[in-house]
Amino acid sequence: MDNSEKKAALEAILFTIGDAVEEERMVAALSITIEELGMLMSELIAEYNDDSHGIMINRIGTKYQMCTKISHYETLIKLCHVPQKHVLTDTLLETLSIIAYKQPITRMEVEAIRGVRCDYAINTLIDYHLVCELGRLDAPGRPILFGTTDDFLRSFGVSSLEELPVISTEKMEEFREEAEEEAVIGV
Repeated sequence: MDNSEKKAALEAILFTIGDAVEEERMVAALSITIEELGMLMSELIAEYNDDSHGIMINRIGTKYQMCTKISHYETLIKLCHVPQKHVLTDTLLETLSIIAYKQPITRMEVEAIRGVRCDYAINTLIDYHLVCELGRLDAPGRPILFGTTDDFLRSFGVSSLEELPVISTEKMEEFREEAEEEAVIGV
């Protein structure tokens, strides 16, 4: 199989599966090396970045997914008549940020950081497919551990958690002081 046939096979895999596909699965299906897959996927990504295409290939960690370019969402919404636009309130963003940076994390740990109950926020984030259950903590009561999903990475335009912005130590100290001030005011 030459490179154009391999790229065509990769397109077929990504289109047919729909969800993000692990590199290992594609390597095994085509009997190629991980390096060769990387080269072929880089070429495909570059080809789909052209404005003449309405779709693109997105890398999410060690997975690839074919998806619609953001510039075509409005057209799709008109076609489907069911816009699925999730609004992330400040509460949801705060909860999501805590989970993203501290994962895996339990509901109680999120609540300890936020200082309020988070049942609704976490359940909403699960409904939006931004957060999922990762397993259970080996502790009394075996609490659920939460983490972010591939949809989270896709929604925020990052391919891995390492690409999330790093919070400077000065900013962390500023946040800590604000939280202490709020705690004093609340007393």
